[in-house]
Amino acid sequence: MHGYEMIQEIAERSGGAWKPSPGSVYPTLQLLEDEGLISSESEGGKKLFSLTEEGRTAAGEGPEAPWEEATRGVDWEALGEIRQAGFGLMEAFGQVWKTGSKDQRDKALTVINEARKKLYLILADED
Repeated sequence: MHGYEMIQEIAERSGGAWKPSPGSVYPTLQLLEDEGLISSESEGGKKLFSLTEEGRTAAGEGPEAPWEEATRGVDWEALGEIRQAGFGLMEAFGQVWKTGSKDQRDKALTVINEARKKLYLILADED
């Protein structure tokens, strides 16, 4: 796979719970190649990575796949509700930001900042 394909595959296998950044994937791929666990070849201007025999052995001996750990105990229904609420909030904020007056934008920004603070207060068990 190409690095970008790996990022997409990890995101898919984890149900979206984990999507590594290119800034973490590509240096890791280089490290694995330096250690002889993967090899690469150029294909259409991109690098295509494959496990070496040593890499297959190491993968078989290693811990469970990290995307399985990232999704263990995930309440998918709640996660969907949270995402929907977050997307809805940002959609409303974006609409105010694009079409509202300066006063309306300032008020919207205050609401977002207050909401963020209130969420942290929930973790602190404060009302």
